[in-house]
Amino acid sequence: MVSVLLAGGGTAGHVNPLLATADALLHSGHDVAALGTEKGLEAHLVPDAGIDLHLVPRVPLPRRPSLDLVRLPARLAAAVAAAGKAIDAIDADVVVGFGGYVSAPAYLAARRRRLPVVVHEGNARPGLANRLGARGAAAVALTFEGTPLKGGVVTGLPLRPAITELARQLRDAAVGEELRRRARATWGWAADAPTLLITGGSTGAASLNAVTAEVVERLVQHGIHVLHLTGKGKADGAEQAHGNLPARYRDMYVIREYVLDMETAFAAADAVVCRAGAGMVCEVSALGLPAVYVPLAHGNGEQALNAKGAVDAGAASIVHDGELTAAALELAAEPLVLDHKARQAARAAAASIGITDGAERLARIIERAAKA
Repeated sequence: MVSVLLAGGGTAGHVNPLLATADALLHSGHDVAALGTEKGLEAHLVPDAGIDLHLVPRVPLPRRPSLDLVRLPARLAAAVAAAGKAIDAIDADVVVGFGGYVSAPAYLAARRRRLPVVVHEGNARPGLANRLGARGAAAVALTFEGTPLKGGVVTGLPLRPAITELARQLRDAAVGEELRRRARATWGWAADAPTLLITGGSTGAASLNAVTAEVVERLVQHGIHVLHLTGKGKADGAEQAHGNLPARYRDMYVIREYVLDMETAFAAADAVVCRAGAGMVCEVSALGLPAVYVPLAHGNGEQALNAKGAVDAGAASIVHDGELTAAALELAAEPLVLDHKARQAARAAAASIGITDGAERLARIIERAAKA
């Protein structure tokens, strides 16, 4: 048994892999605690999972000269001290970071105590914290092949247990068909209803919502059932488009701001149109779902890189946000739903690159680092 401090927070991209890794470690009999902030998603998700959360001050890195830059050394010192207290409190054998504001002070505090550090990088293009943490780390785990961190080993992304289980079930032909039948019945559709899931994630995507509202009449006229997750407070355009549909098609277009049971949405789908965050790309690939990725244009371009492996394998295509039109979405998505051969080929390609046991792979690396 080893004692592990997992550091990560702020966004779902850091918190979900942390929780999945914690679950794998706990099932192997290890002690686990987490380091996070009081305002990130981890503030409630980690305690809700029954894991002790130790708090560290948030230390953003100013991108231009400002008073925050002057305050940075003192803030970083305070965060490193808080991380050190957490390490000492649980008598940690190893510190594991998932990137972001929380990980940098954890890496520094661990090094001062000569503790092994394990870095997990979720994106194809690593952030600053993990670039720093990877230097001298006991191990570096990567989600995507080709991520430029020296000595990195591809483990895939630690996935939520519910997604891992759904992926296992969908890979059994008979079980998968029954799951799809039940999932489509949830939305009031027939078992064989051609189904396209369109989602911008929990916060929604304005451009994707607007184009979906524009193209949905053509999709349903062609026989495609559309499940559109708009994001909270962002359903107005979709609802207007729904009302404008001929009455005979309205049941084929289901709109939700969000769903708590995302697994049912995935199970119903023949294909997915979505952003290309690491979590979404890895879940969709693990589930063997063909996809059209619309990478978020902001940031450092990591979303397009996240999707590259799936595109190269033939599991997906990319439509860049600036090129997203109703015609482009229709052209990219329709074959994945209506063309059986194209759909099956893309599904097989997605399954071939999808990693379902990323949490277990990372847990084994952590064990080895702690015992070295």
